[in-house]
Amino acid sequence: MAHFHIKKKKGRPYLYVREIARVDGRPKVVSQVYLGSPEKVAALAQGPLQQDLQLKVEEFGALWLAQLMDQDMDLAGIIDEVVPQGPGETGPSVGEYFLYCVWNRMIEAVSKHRLARWYGRTAIQQIRPVALDQLSSERYWQKWDRVSEADLDRISRRFFARLWEVEQPEADCLLFDTTNYYTFMGGGTESDLAVRGHNKAGRHQLRQIGLALLVARQSRLPLFWRTYPSNIHDSRLFAEVMQEMFGMVTQLERTKQRLTVVVDKGMNSEENFLWLDDHPRMHFVTTYSPHYLEDLMTVPLDQFAPIEIPRNHRLAEAGEPDEQMLGLRTRGEFWGRERSVVVTWNPPTARKQHLMFTRKLDQVRDELLAMRAKVRQRQPQWRDPEAIWERYFRLCEQLHVGSDLYDLEFTEDGDAVVMGFRKNAYRVGRSEQRFDKTVIVTDNTDWTTAEIVTASLDRWQVEDRFRQSKDRDLVSGQPVRHWTDGKIRCHFFSCVAALAYLRRLELRLKAAGVTRTAAAVMEDMRHLHSVLMLPAWARKPRRRLETPSKTQEEVLRALGWRVDKGGVLQRADA
Repeated sequence: MAHFHIKKKKGRPYLYVREIARVDGRPKVVSQVYLGSPEKVAALAQGPLQQDLQLKVEEFGALWLAQLMDQDMDLAGIIDEVVPQGPGETGPSVGEYFLYCVWNRMIEAVSKHRLARWYGRTAIQQIRPVALDQLSSERYWQKWDRVSEADLDRISRRFFARLWEVEQPEADCLLFDTTNYYTFMGGGTESDLAVRGHNKAGRHQLRQIGLALLVARQSRLPLFWRTYPSNIHDSRLFAEVMQEMFGMVTQLERTKQRLTVVVDKGMNSEENFLWLDDHPRMHFVTTYSPHYLEDLMTVPLDQFAPIEIPRNHRLAEAGEPDEQMLGLRTRGEFWGRERSVVVTWNPPTARKQHLMFTRKLDQVRDELLAMRAKVRQRQPQWRDPEAIWERYFRLCEQLHVGSDLYDLEFTEDGDAVVMGFRKNAYRVGRSEQRFDKTVIVTDNTDWTTAEIVTASLDRWQVEDRFRQSKDRDLVSGQPVRHWTDGKIRCHFFSCVAALAYLRRLELRLKAAGVTRTAAAVMEDMRHLHSVLMLPAWARKPRRRLETPSKTQEEVLRALGWRVDKGGVLQRADA
């Protein structure tokens, strides 16, 4: 509650507006605004103000949404059950440190060093009061240091079990994928998680951390995560986490007896699918490299048929049947058993790949012409056929094309080397036959072709979670600014929890007929402010919310809330 407070300094009164809240169970001044000197105090005492006086404006809407998504989850409570406060420990609990981090990542992700300053711009003291000086990077280091890997594993299990309980998502199909995040960690810093390797953001020179994520299809809610050294092959990682991951999922309530996991070809190995074959409830849908199925790649397109998927229906209705995705259904032996196989072909993507392929072939030809000219001129370093072959191989690697698409020939004419080359029409034709042909393999032999293809295409949902996790403002999983493995795991759990809450927000809005992304909603709601003011008609300070915009009001109404004429947030049915 806001109130006037007079301080006397050298016998002179100075007027402040104070707000007090309970922090750690004790009353504490959480806001103090200086109003003025004795003369201003006297002027205020003489009569009403000519107009409303705004004393403090703070971001409210987005932070309030963040706490609303946590209200029935109680992340802090889940964590504090696993890592309770120690004897004599003061300040926010370990769970609250995670919670304040997650809320920040849902709105405008900043470093721990800037976290207290960021919260100082918000109405956190009206939502969940905290001593801001406690939210320092040093305190985060101390608190997160108490969370062991085993503790974090128990926290994750309880968090996802609660998420499953409150959301009750459809659980017939799960999507699994991996990605990596770069870090600026120095080469001499000890870490088992941060290693060098191929980085998906192109920062190959930096150390990076891998993240595996299991997402429920349709709801897109994360259900399992794991950090790992990113130089581990995907198939090996999948083998390491399968038993734990599917064991956790099958123990969740209201899951269906038959579950299917959708993965990409990077997870493929005979041991992995033999394990899935032996599991009583788990099935799979995966992709397979067309390079190893030349017989299927040569099947004429006139034997393919349009697939009964929504995209094809829309194209047919729009009068563009030639743009529809085509499919060929067959069977084949993979990993020791007969499986259902679907080969798909998408005309727009095939045209794009053909155009890029043609451009790359022209680049290779131009480079080969330049090489031949240098050989003819007998320039230094262009007289050894093996060295020229090496340059050609490097060129093909840079352009990501096969080195067998051109045949190079070297002969001797006296003491001179003669270079010739020609396009290998057979290999070029073989490559073109694979353009945008995707091979999908599954043990769900009773599924229709459309069901198999749709499940495989839905892998974009987990890829979408990864894209959001790399957004610079929302979640912002990278660059990773922690340099010990324990803190890195805590950081990624915070990111995954933020992803889950943001998706919860989208689902709740969609259920009420509001189809907007969480990023757009959060950016919009940040501009709904809480204002500490001196109303012209009143003798005491008060807080109120600004009048919501049309889109802000739509979000509030969809969630069952409204702002009344007095600027008070209350239930819509109140």
